[in-house]
Amino acid sequence: MHSARPSSSVNPQGSPGSPPAIEIRSLVPGDDATAFRTLNEEWITRYFTLEAKDRETLNDPLHSILLKGGHIFMACAGGEAVGCVALMPMPDGVYELSKMAVTPHLRGNGLGRRLLQHAIAQARSLGARSLFLGSNRRLRDAVHLYESVGFRHVKPESLPPMPYSRADVFMEMPLESDAR
Repeated sequence: MHSARPSSSVNPQGSPGSPPAIEIRSLVPGDDATAFRTLNEEWITRYFTLEAKDRETLNDPLHSILLKGGHIFMACAGGEAVGCVALMPMPDGVYELSKMAVTPHLRGNGLGRRLLQHAIAQARSLGARSLFLGSNRRLRDAVHLYESVGFRHVKPESLPPMPYSRADVFMEMPLESDAR
């Protein structure tokens, strides 16, 4: 496994006719808010129903995430937002990994893994003690990805309350004991 870099702009194929280089960067309020909402609405409405907390977060990421001390990272290719992930702060150095999405035409190419590794590296640089997430067993590829980078399944009562009725998979990843 490659170590995550704080920012990356690598073209993994590096050959003519390959997809444009992917850059992972922080969300630019205003400019990226629509892409953040659109990327997440696509997967949520494909498998589930938008819930009140989804609407609150996606309609105003500045107030619901960024101004609360959270972070949103966007993956861009050729100037187009093609993926995103958010870190939402909780008490005691814990962050929720949330709102991770990859545009349908780039799924299965490692972009989700790169976004996830970037978010984990950023959480470590922020001094986070741990990350947690809620997912759903229907999202088998996502759950497998989380497992493959070190998230482990836990009981929901061991985590902060999850505001989504679709959440039936609960995972966490301790960070503080990792060697830096």
